[in-house]
Amino acid sequence: MNEVRPQLDELLFSSVEGVSVESVKVTGTIVRVEARTTAMRAACPGCGCWSGRIHGSYLRIPRDLPAAGKFVVVSLRVRRFVCAEDSCPRKTFAEQVAGLTRRFGRRTERLRSALVSVGLALAGRAGARMTDVFGSPVSRNTLLRLITSLPDPPIATPRVVGVDEYAQRKGRIYGTVLVDVETRRPIDLLPDREADTLAAWLAERPGIEIVCRDRAPFYAEGATRGAPQALQVADRWHLWHNLGEAAEKCVYRHRGCLRPVPAPPDEPQEQEEAEPTASSPWPTGHRFAERTRAKHATIHALLTAGHSKRSAARQLGMTLNTILRFSRATTPEELFTGQWQSRATKLDAYKPYLDQRWQEGCTNAWKLWEEIKEQGYPDGYGNVRNYVSRSLRGKPQPVGPRPPSARAVTRW
Repeated sequence: MNEVRPQLDELLFSSVEGVSVESVKVTGTIVRVEARTTAMRAACPGCGCWSGRIHGSYLRIPRDLPAAGKFVVVSLRVRRFVCAEDSCPRKTFAEQVAGLTRRFGRRTERLRSALVSVGLALAGRAGARMTDVFGSPVSRNTLLRLITSLPDPPIATPRVVGVDEYAQRKGRIYGTVLVDVETRRPIDLLPDREADTLAAWLAERPGIEIVCRDRAPFYAEGATRGAPQALQVADRWHLWHNLGEAAEKCVYRHRGCLRPVPAPPDEPQEQEEAEPTASSPWPTGHRFAERTRAKHATIHALLTAGHSKRSAARQLGMTLNTILRFSRATTPEELFTGQWQSRATKLDAYKPYLDQRWQEGCTNAWKLWEEIKEQGYPDGYGNVRNYVSRSLRGKPQPVGPRPPSARAVTRW
């Protein structure tokens, strides 16, 4: 043990003055180093006066960096001195070893610096896993506390400062963030977004030449009062955002102009396709229309096969009056007359406009409802949705290349 003591003394405390290693004990996975301070006097942290009068001593046991995979614990005996200055509020004070200990510290400065470096590089959880690897395990909260205890780095007065808001609680509590635009680093956080707070912050920094802000009136007032010498400009993000919104609204209003006019179809084909639609108030594919057509075909098939009307009613589970009504109709379309589809509705006056907009390429039922609502349509969205899904979905749209969307043009 005596042979390795000078080597450990030189290895562990070669850069620390005023410390003498007395013994080194290795027990299992722990290396215990017993040391004591050798300085003759110390400076009072309260008044700065030097004192050599010893009041007593006690043990401090800070942890050090691991060695050869073993935990290193330093049993350091430090002294408490009596302050010789009568006006000093401190009567006694404990000596601190520069580069080794600090007040209330449970780790040596070397271990503390290593943990701070890990925390700055990897933050909480990942840093805690890394400390387990090199043999100095700490929790993620410990790493975060070490980082927050570091003093703020000195920041020079920026020449171009960016001002914007941030949400502490969205919709309720907002603050102000200030960024050095040239270095792209945040400088400070203000607790609110009031003009007085910003003006006071800018007034303390007369070297600011340009204030890059959004278009909020309170930021404009604060920048004018706090930095009258600075040039105020709009930041790049808000310029692009406002330009994009204006472009999207403009393109959406004139999107119909981008669609080419389709070539008119042949007249005979159009008449042939229009005849079955004009004869039936229900379009093909409507569930009530299809059900009525199926019943009509079944009843007429039974009657043609020689069954009586009463027999058809028994087989199909229908009343005799229903069988009579279906038997009198030569086509299913005759049964549709007088149904609820032929009744006048509040949407009838707007159906020509809806058909026109459908042909222009607007297939969004919600957008169509908003447009006719501005024209005075009193009902809700459901009726427009039903009309679009039942009556307009089957109608062909103009033939031709689909124009680019408003957002696509905005991105261009």
